[in-house]
Amino acid sequence: MRRSRLGAWAAGFAGICIALAALFVAIAAGVALGEMIIPMETTVAAITNRLGLTSVALPRIQEAVIWDYRLSRSLVAAFCGAGLAISGAILQSLLRNPLAEPYVLGISAGASTGAVCVMLLGFGAGAFSLSFGAFAGSLAAFAFVALLSSGRQTADRTILAGVAASQLFNALTSYIVSTSANAEQARSVMFWLLGSFAGVRWPEVMLSASVVMLGLVVCIWHARALDAFTFGEDAARSLGIAVQRVRVVLLLVTALMTATMVSMVGAIGFVGLVIPHAARFIVGPGHSRLLPACALVGALFMVVADIVSRIIIAPQVLPIGVVTALVGVPFFSVILYRARRAA
Repeated sequence: MRRSRLGAWAAGFAGICIALAALFVAIAAGVALGEMIIPMETTVAAITNRLGLTSVALPRIQEAVIWDYRLSRSLVAAFCGAGLAISGAILQSLLRNPLAEPYVLGISAGASTGAVCVMLLGFGAGAFSLSFGAFAGSLAAFAFVALLSSGRQTADRTILAGVAASQLFNALTSYIVSTSANAEQARSVMFWLLGSFAGVRWPEVMLSASVVMLGLVVCIWHARALDAFTFGEDAARSLGIAVQRVRVVLLLVTALMTATMVSMVGAIGFVGLVIPHAARFIVGPGHSRLLPACALVGALFMVVADIVSRIIIAPQVLPIGVVTALVGVPFFSVILYRARRAA
C-alpha cells in the first residue's frame, strides 16, 4: 500500500515537472512566434537585457516587441489558463458535477455583463473598476444559478440553470452594447467578449499573477476539505469540515479569479472543464496535487491556444475563445454522453 502511494506521488511529481518544462518551452515559443518571427537567441537576449543580466546589442523594435508585447501576453495567457482551470476544479468538487466550470455555469457571462456595464455605462468612477464590476456580475450569475438549482440538486438541473444564466446575462450584455455603444465601441467589445490577449501589458501580468497565486494558496489550504466534499456534504461534516464556511470562501475565490480574467481578456470557455479532467488523469483526484497540476496544465493549454490563435490565419488573430471552444465542445459532449450512460 505504501509503495503504491509512493509510486503515485512519484508519477504525479514527474508529470508536474514535465508540464512545467513544457510551459517554459511554450512561453518561449509564444514570445518568438508571430507576424515577426524572432530567433530564439534574440528572444533570450532581449529578456536577459531587460533583467540586467546581459547587454547584447539588439534592434530596438525587436526588443520592444519581445518585452512589451509578446512576453506580457504569454504570461497573462498562462495565468489566465491557470486561474480558469483551478476555478473549474473547485466548482466540480463543490458541486460534485464533472460538467461544472465558470463558462458552462454562466459565471463568465455574468462577469462579462458586469465588465461591460463598467466600460459602457460609466460605472467606473470611485470605488468601481472593471474587475470589481466583473466580480459583482459573476456573483450575481452564481446566485441566479444557485436559486434555479436549489432543492434536489442533480447534474442536469445545475447545467440547465447554467445555460439559463448564460442566456440571460449574454442577452443583457448584448442589450447594453446595442443601446449604449457606438459602432466602433460595439465592434471592439464584441471582439473582446470572444476572448483576446491583444490589450494586455505588464500591469495585467501583475494583477493576474497576484489573484491566481492568492487563489491557489487559499484553495490548497482547503485541499483536505475539497477531498471530503468528493464524498458529499454529510461526509465532510462528519470529518469536522465547516461545510458552509468552506463553500462560501471557495466560491468567492472562484468568482474573484474568473472575474479578474474576464475583465482583462473576455469570456474564455471550456478551459475550466477540460483541464481538471486532464490533470486528474495525470496526478489523480487528491486536491493537494490536483490543484497545482491544474494550474500548470491550464497555463500550458492557454499559452499554446494563444500561439495557435496568432498563426492559424496569420496575419489576422483568431479570438482565443474560438480556439478553446473547438477543443472544449467535443470534450464537453463526451463527458455529457458518458454521464447519461452512467445514469
